Amino acid sequence: MKYTGLPSAMWMLYKKSFRNHLISDLGFSEDAAGSITKRAKPKYREIIEKLPEFEKEDRFKANIVNCSLLVAFLRSMDRRPSVEELTGFYEAAMTMTATKVFCKKAGKIKFTDKDVEGMKATAALKAADRNPYSWNMEYLPYDDGSGYEARFTKCGICELMKEYGFYDLVPAMCHLDYTMSELGGASTFVREYTLASGGPYCDCGYKKKNANG
Repeated sequence: MKYTGLPSAMWMLYKKSFRNHLISDLGFSEDAAGSITKRAKPKYREIIEKLPEFEKEDRFKANIVNCSLLVAFLRSMDRRPSVEELTGFYEAAMTMTATKVFCKKAGKIKFTDKDVEGMKATAALKAADRNPYSWNMEYLPYDDGSGYEARFTKCGICELMKEYGFYDLVPAMCHLDYTMSELGGASTFVREYTLASGGPYCDCGYKKKNANG
């Protein structure tokens, strides 16, 4: 993957937020946070440039770019945070204004024909069959019409985090699914399993907030 376009833009967008939350959420000093951020940039670029290009139809490129950003910061810290620490840090660092705007826009089209067709197309693509850093999923609408489940059997984040020795910290990233659904305003996120916790799949369920019951 080339360090242009989305990867470069994501660094510029989130680096300040990550640096600030190193201080407020992980307890690093301002000097240490600045040093970590400085060290993270070349590591981030190195990670990105080792990744394959994603297919044009693959909607998960942003997910692996976000993961690459987190891995770069983790590799630059002088201590390893716990899952609990990293969960709070990642949520706070990611939920800045740009993320909130993105989630609101996504929430406005949630459960529309366009959204459903996009989910079906992603399920049919099976991008992880060709790219280990992408995802394979099934689209499973609820029988009562109250929403749908995206059931993932392959996860690019799991692969990348495992490669760099941070597989045990994947649940910190999984938690952001709840936050993004809430920010979208249209759905309640429900989950029973994750691959990272030893489950048979990752079930990402989206229940309509206005659904009866």
